[in-house]
Amino acid sequence: MTIKCLIIDDEPLARETIEDYISKIPTLELVASCKHVFDALEHMQNDTIDLLFSDIHMPEVNGIEFIRSLQHPPYVIFISAYPNYAVDGFDLDALDYIVKPFPFERFLRSVNKASKVIFQKAKVVDVPKNQHLFVKDGHKLHRVMFDEICYVEGMKDYVKLVLKDRTIVTHLTMKRIEDQLPEDKFIRIQKSFIIKKDEIKSFNGNEIDLYTLKEKIPIGKLYKEALMKQFGLNPD
Repeated sequence: MTIKCLIIDDEPLARETIEDYISKIPTLELVASCKHVFDALEHMQNDTIDLLFSDIHMPEVNGIEFIRSLQHPPYVIFISAYPNYAVDGFDLDALDYIVKPFPFERFLRSVNKASKVIFQKAKVVDVPKNQHLFVKDGHKLHRVMFDEICYVEGMKDYVKLVLKDRTIVTHLTMKRIEDQLPEDKFIRIQKSFIIKKDEIKSFNGNEIDLYTLKEKIPIGKLYKEALMKQFGLNPD
C-alpha cells in the first residue's frame, strides 16, 4: 500500500523541499504539488488523498480555514514557519506540526508517525464515500451536497448547478462535473444536461419533464439508449 499525498504551499522553495523529501520515501506517492487551496481542491475532487502536507499562511484561504471547510478531510501534517499556530492545527486532529526550516530526518519522523495511523485504519475501516462536492463561484468555495442538486446545465466552459434553493455557476466542464457525480443518482441525457434521476417527472417521446424545470429537455441521441435502460424502457 502507498500513501497518496498532496502538497499545498505558496512558497516555491518550500514545495520543492517537500517534493524532494517525498521522493525519498517509497511508501509516499505525490499526487500534486499546489500553490493554493483551489488547485488542491480540484485534485482532491478527482483523486483520493490520504495525507496532506499543508502550509498555513497562504493567500485567499489559509490552511487552517481550508481543513475546517472539508467535511471529510484527509490526514494532515501542517508545515509552517509560524509555531504559534500549532494549537489550532492539533485542534483539527493534525497528525503533526513541522516548523520551517526542517531537515529530512524531522520530515521522515513525521511521515512514519502518519504511516502507522493510516495503515492501521486501512486494515479495519473503509473510508466513507463523499456525499458532496466543492465548487468555486468567484472567490467563494461552496460545499454542495449531492441530494441538493436537481440538475446541471452546461454553458460552454461553465456549468450551472441548479439546487433546491439556489443556483451556482462555476468554471468546470460537463465531463469534469459528470465524473464527480455518483452514477446511481445522476445521469447525462444530452450534451448540455445532467439530471438527478429522482427529478424525472415523465417521458414524452424524445423529451423529459422535470419537477423543477418548466421547459421540456430533449434527450440526446447518444444518450437515449442508456437512459431508457436505466428505467427499464424500450429505447425505440
